[in-house]
Amino acid sequence: MAVTLQSSALGMRLDRLPLSTFHRRLVVALAGMILFEWVETYAFAFVAPALREQWGMPLSTVAVVAGVGQLGAFAGGVLGGYLADRIGRRRTMLACVTLYCVATVGCTLVQNPWQLITARTAAHFGAQGMAVAAIVVLAEFVPAAARGRLQTYKVAVGSLGIPIAAWAGYFLVPMGTWGWRVVFGLGLFGVVFAWLIRRWVPESPRWLASRGRIAEAEDIVRSIELQCGIQHPDDGPAARSAAGPAAPATSPATVTAAATPRPRIAELWAGANRRNFLVVTTMWVTGLLAYSAYNTWTPTLLAETGLDLDDTLLLSAALATAAPLGALAAVPLIDRWDRRRSQLALGVLSAAALVLFSAVRAPTAVVVLGCLVSLLFQMAVPFLQVYSAELFPTPIRALGSGTANALSRIFNFAAPMLVAAVYTGAGYTAVFVLLAALSATGGLVAARYGPRTTGVSLEATTP
Repeated sequence: MAVTLQSSALGMRLDRLPLSTFHRRLVVALAGMILFEWVETYAFAFVAPALREQWGMPLSTVAVVAGVGQLGAFAGGVLGGYLADRIGRRRTMLACVTLYCVATVGCTLVQNPWQLITARTAAHFGAQGMAVAAIVVLAEFVPAAARGRLQTYKVAVGSLGIPIAAWAGYFLVPMGTWGWRVVFGLGLFGVVFAWLIRRWVPESPRWLASRGRIAEAEDIVRSIELQCGIQHPDDGPAARSAAGPAAPATSPATVTAAATPRPRIAELWAGANRRNFLVVTTMWVTGLLAYSAYNTWTPTLLAETGLDLDDTLLLSAALATAAPLGALAAVPLIDRWDRRRSQLALGVLSAAALVLFSAVRAPTAVVVLGCLVSLLFQMAVPFLQVYSAELFPTPIRALGSGTANALSRIFNFAAPMLVAAVYTGAGYTAVFVLLAALSATGGLVAARYGPRTTGVSLEATTP
């Protein structure tokens, strides 16, 4: 009970802080890393047409390459979430970043589709593990009133990776057989932000407190308070009174087994966690399936309708450029409107735009409607990320959010084959009608069954 009270008190202190240099550095480090991971993750969509020409890849092989990487993302989501709850947010991020960088080097050196599958599976594993931990870290450090806004800034910066990959594909891929390798290699610039994470991002005090390491959590909170202009005595009773009853100093070696239970998947099915897990999983599965299929398949499907490679890459790059604008458009709304109703509105609007997009062929109309779809999809991403991190208690927050996200990757594994089958059997328009139905589903589930979290402390939103 004492640990729980102290943990809640530390959370309240973090929620009362004004935004400061510490919070801005946190966003810069996490967002920059996510940006270059997204460059590598989305690069395949923009190099796939060239690889089809160079390697003679049939459409079915493109589907396999796109789909198998999702298995790596699934494993990264589950294992990354487990490790973030078990060994810490910071250590998990650094381990996943290291794996991602090694795998990205492999992507630039592959000689056939099967080598590419292996390298991209590992890259997706590292990228997803990092992304899961980053979502949770930002939610646990940022005051409740600004939690959505700063998550949105992170998404806005990270989503710049999509147009960077797209425009790099447009300019570099046609330059030679080596162009696509350079596009994959751009993801290595993320190592700069990995260094910033190591330098600027401490371990989450909320996680430390949940593990019984109150003294360490207290030290970090006091350090952040000093950066926000809040002074505390260096020692004495007053230094710890804000955190509740005095607790003995603890370290990883002295925390008892009872204070450090292992996170378990079974906990996601207990009590209110079960409903929240099902809601978030449905939102991730439907939203990410539609979003990922749209970004992955649009260049190839446009090429199949008769556009040549240069026109396809140009149109795809223009569509991708709308993504960061969509995230920025969410900034003034995400901490003001109920996240559930916002997801519903965005899902319905996305569905309508996708149906219209499926009906046009003229390049100008494709660009206008395609940019609208990208903008709406990207507006929904920060709502989904922050909402999924708000619904679970600290000991299983990363596991819950990461597993829900990871399950969507299993469906994404089958999605490329599904899209190929729908396109072959029913045509271009049917693919986008399917994506429209998926886009609306997540918002309907959130509005009907999800709890309210906007502006509420993490300790108050979780069961």
